Amino acid sequence: MQRSIVCLLGAALVAVGSLALSPGRPGLAADGVERGKPLAPVDAARMIDAVLADELASESGGSSPAQTVDDESYLRRVSQDLVGELPNPAEITAFVLDPAADKRAKIVARLLADPRYGENWAHYFRDVILYRRTDERALLAGQSITEFLSKQLNSGAGWDQIARSFITAKGDVRENGSTGLFMAQMGQAPEIAAETARIFLGIQIQCAQCHDHKTDRWKRRQFHELAAFFPRVAIRPVRDGERRSFEVVSRDVTPKKPPKNGKPRGTAEYYMPDLDDPSAKGTLTTPAFFLTGQKLPEGTKDADRRKTLADWITDKSNPWFARALVNRLWAELVGHGFYDPLDDMGPDRTAIAPRTLDLLASKFVEHGYDLRWLLGTIMATERYQRHSRSPADGTAAHFAANCPQALRADQVFASLTSALAIDERQLVPPGPPGPQKMRRGPRAEFDRTFGYDPSDPRDEITASIPQALLMMNAPLLARAINGRNAGTVLGKLLAAESDDETVVTELYLRCLARQPRPEELAACLSYARSTADRAEAFEDLLWALVNTTEFTHRK
Repeated sequence: MQRSIVCLLGAALVAVGSLALSPGRPGLAADGVERGKPLAPVDAARMIDAVLADELASESGGSSPAQTVDDESYLRRVSQDLVGELPNPAEITAFVLDPAADKRAKIVARLLADPRYGENWAHYFRDVILYRRTDERALLAGQSITEFLSKQLNSGAGWDQIARSFITAKGDVRENGSTGLFMAQMGQAPEIAAETARIFLGIQIQCAQCHDHKTDRWKRRQFHELAAFFPRVAIRPVRDGERRSFEVVSRDVTPKKPPKNGKPRGTAEYYMPDLDDPSAKGTLTTPAFFLTGQKLPEGTKDADRRKTLADWITDKSNPWFARALVNRLWAELVGHGFYDPLDDMGPDRTAIAPRTLDLLASKFVEHGYDLRWLLGTIMATERYQRHSRSPADGTAAHFAANCPQALRADQVFASLTSALAIDERQLVPPGPPGPQKMRRGPRAEFDRTFGYDPSDPRDEITASIPQALLMMNAPLLARAINGRNAGTVLGKLLAAESDDETVVTELYLRCLARQPRPEELAACLSYARSTADRAEAFEDLLWALVNTTEFTHRK
């Protein structure tokens, strides 16, 4: 056993050591790929664990590594991370009793094949795009972004294919969700450039918009050369009866009439603003990719500009594209990334365990930017499977434990509907379909109350009074937590089970995906026996469970 681990570590280190380094492109081979046979996620995870352990072996101080979570905790974690909701009691029991040594890998594979996987991660990436919108009208694209991403993810589209779709998109924003990035920034070239670099490269070059970057190598000229890929993108209103929308269009000719709001939209060429004279036309700037210096000539059509940029960004020789997504998903699943903040990377930043990041990124490229492979690999690592600890005191060693984090709004809502067996289709308000209708529904109320930017550090996400009030007073919950209604989960359970201990255990499994601890069981049974009304006693218990921090957090 020890010999096999040593051999694996040696092979991993040789693989990492063979990755050629070059200025601005650390850690990847010349074509961005560390050569070798495709690896199953479990095998890749062993390699990642070995390299990471070697890199962090010299760390001094900090807390000791956390232990591996038990099966109940692991199932809850992967269920919330992959499909956005809790496993049901039958699934928990079956998983815990399964004697198979590879059951964790199997459950991850099964959940990755579940349609809810695409829906859950579509909500995540939708929020990445929309939370830094410049105009509230961008929310018109919210549903189409979710539908587009869900279809792409469930079909197995590579991350490079998805990125290309966003960068080259055009059409009605309510019908084509890939237009969401442009709609979120209302077609403004500088804002589109900044978000394209942040989301797909993990680099915040927007700090160089008005002056050369203070802490990175990027120059003001380079930022505006990136913006020069997008001046011909425009957002145009669409009127179709009562339906209001916008569409992303290409304008390869400068409009004859200037826009009413004075902002340059859809101009044929891009002009870097004159800081000394904002009213001046500025300096004509042609497209150039800041990472490589590759350029396009003046007059290049919009479709060619954006397609070429998409090619350059997703090219296997560009390591930052793969690294940005690997760092983002590692941070989402483990609690903090190799770079912090997760979207502020670059050649002038220092990564935690850079060899591990490079190895995982190169394997991600080798596997065709396969998101399922990447998620499965991270979830098979020892670091992902450790117990959670709060990093608030700052004493923990890097990746010594997983980190607890607040569930996203869609995950809170999905957990409620699954735990309480609520049919969301019955909750949609009457009226014609559309964004206005969805904004009136319970899901939208949870989105507004529990929503947060998933790119923000986890320690910046805090609970709020409106969240507590919604969980205590939402009519949705009042109807679902009714022990006298034969149609609710609780009503059915009380009618079918006379044994209070069985009822308590079932409620814990449904709400917290675990058995009650002995002291919890004793307290619950004592309360139930002291309350004259059995239905009321268990209503109180169910209310208490869904209002715990444990319910609204992933741990």
